[in-house]
Amino acid sequence: MYTHEINIKTYGRPLEETGKAMVLVHGRGATAESILTLRQNLDVADFSLLAPQATNHSWYPYSFMAPVSQNQPALDSALALLDETVQRIKAAGIKSEHIFLLGFSQGACLSAEFAARQAQRFGGLLLFTGGLIGEKIHTDNYKGSFEGTPVLITTGDPDPHVPVSRVNESVRILEEMGAVVTKKIYKGRPHTILQEELDLAKEILSGAR
Repeated sequence: MYTHEINIKTYGRPLEETGKAMVLVHGRGATAESILTLRQNLDVADFSLLAPQATNHSWYPYSFMAPVSQNQPALDSALALLDETVQRIKAAGIKSEHIFLLGFSQGACLSAEFAARQAQRFGGLLLFTGGLIGEKIHTDNYKGSFEGTPVLITTGDPDPHVPVSRVNESVRILEEMGAVVTKKIYKGRPHTILQEELDLAKEILSGAR
């Protein structure tokens, strides 16, 4: 098992200049640099972008639906790195309502779990093919209120990693915690991000103008 070094890639103007930020969380086997290329498909020219890098290119070793204990200590370390990233943004004077979290696959699961554990009014959560983490979802880990935070959550049907049932369960919990959720399930979609998903994300981002 491993823990994550603090390694956060950035792109764009400094936080003090933009006043809003997006944290992009890559999937298993990928890199911070690769997830940052999504900026080319999103209207984020006036955002500061931050992308933490997972040590060994994986946030935790097993499926997000494995017992949480099997994914430790990597999972807790990954959540701590995400928290470190968000705290850096807040330290620059940016409030949570101007912070967006974006993740794909393993990164979307990590982003969802992080946000639910310290729910607050974020600018938005863009969860491309992900859901809350655990063999069973442990809602006693979750606290706070999303206070109307817009959330986009997607998966394919079927998806090799993220079943529709877990997305539906995650949506229910996020809504109970005050999120306004847009859920999209794509029949026969491969494990990727579609243009339609990016367009839906852009609609949420437009609210940050």
